Amino acid sequence: MNEPTRISRRDLLVLTAVAGAAAACGDGGDDAGPPEATVPAPSPTVRDPASALSGGLSILLWSHFVPSHDVWFDQFAKDWGRQVGVEVSIDHINNTEIVARTAAEIQARQGHDLIQYIAPLSQFEPSVVDLKDVAQEAQKRHGDQLPLCVKSSQNSTTDKHYAFAPAWAPDPGDYRKSLWEGAGLPNGPASWDDLLRGGAEIKKGKRIQMGLGMSQEIDSNMVGRALLWSYGGSIQDENEQVVINSPETVAAVEFMQRLFKETMTNEVFSWNPASNNQGLIAGQMSFIVNSISAWRTAQEANPEVADDIYFVPALKGPKAALAAQHVMYNWIVPNHAKNVDAAKEFLLHYTDNLAPAAYHSKLYDLPAFPKVVPQLNSWLDNDPFGARPANKLAVLKNAIEWSTNVGHPGPANTAIGEVFATFIIPNMYAKAARGELTAEQAVADAERQIKPIFDKWRSRGLVGGA
Repeated sequence: MNEPTRISRRDLLVLTAVAGAAAACGDGGDDAGPPEATVPAPSPTVRDPASALSGGLSILLWSHFVPSHDVWFDQFAKDWGRQVGVEVSIDHINNTEIVARTAAEIQARQGHDLIQYIAPLSQFEPSVVDLKDVAQEAQKRHGDQLPLCVKSSQNSTTDKHYAFAPAWAPDPGDYRKSLWEGAGLPNGPASWDDLLRGGAEIKKGKRIQMGLGMSQEIDSNMVGRALLWSYGGSIQDENEQVVINSPETVAAVEFMQRLFKETMTNEVFSWNPASNNQGLIAGQMSFIVNSISAWRTAQEANPEVADDIYFVPALKGPKAALAAQHVMYNWIVPNHAKNVDAAKEFLLHYTDNLAPAAYHSKLYDLPAFPKVVPQLNSWLDNDPFGARPANKLAVLKNAIEWSTNVGHPGPANTAIGEVFATFIIPNMYAKAARGELTAEQAVADAERQIKPIFDKWRSRGLVGGA
């Protein structure tokens, strides 16, 4: 595990080929934010490092959907560097480029010391430093880390923390209240059946569709998993065995066929990650599954629509009500990193300051260590950034109860990482919804693609189960 990276050319091509299509969960291009907050931002906490630091620390991370976060982060990181004697440099790039850039740097064995992405990077486990000591120290300081974040950053088979996940964002349903009131559901849909009935009535009466993608983008990945779990299906079981081909999965695909026919149009097959956000902000969508980013953008771009956008938790299905996390921050330290000590110390410093991180993300980022942000519930009850009504985000207070990792009911292992990156699940739904395959055929086709991926990573000792 500590030897220099040896990723095969084929695996590198798989990782880089899908990276261009992978985008952040519902990136609406949040170029504008809501009005200035009236609640003072928390002051940063600074601790002395465990040992003397020196040299440089290069950081690569996404350009956040909420630009105020990046303004804060860059100053925050450089201030820490000056205090501890480390020269910090920061590069922000589009989230769609992070995976390809990471793969390229790993292949070249040179590049940034610290890289952040918004979904599990488990497929890079052989190529990164074990961050178990960081996770343990963070828990020593701040109490237990959310199990959702542990399962999205630790391989339970190897016990290696291929990443450190100090923060995340939930994935609620975003709905237009005025439209759903007309369908007899003023509080929005509570179940997938509600979604079908109400969405079909709105589309027929108002000619406004819903926005659940079935394309090569990350939002489609998330909503497809939520529907799958609601019917009792999953990609793997808790022992990391492939179980995708089941009556439950077939039933979920059949439901998506009907949902598409009655509530959506063909454009959902070619969406990019911004499409559902843009449609909601423009008043052309009745319901999407996304974070709060589209609404935050609408607060500035279309306040009337913003005031009409509300949120619901995971929709109930025949067996469960679960949603995948919208964003799962994975910070990794590649084996080629030149300043591992500084990278680890910065991650601990960042974790100490999850309160200002959440605040400057306008409550987009939620803490994996809840004790660090005691103000969170009061902020969600009384939004510092101009929500109308002020408690619009209170639905997120128990988001951890209806959120799970992309490998549920198992962990986000290396095989799950590759299945996620190659969009097998949204493709499965799309093939059936377009009528190219029956539901049974689409599920069997997905299984044929998934099993070899699991076999490959299991043969390398990185996926559990014999």
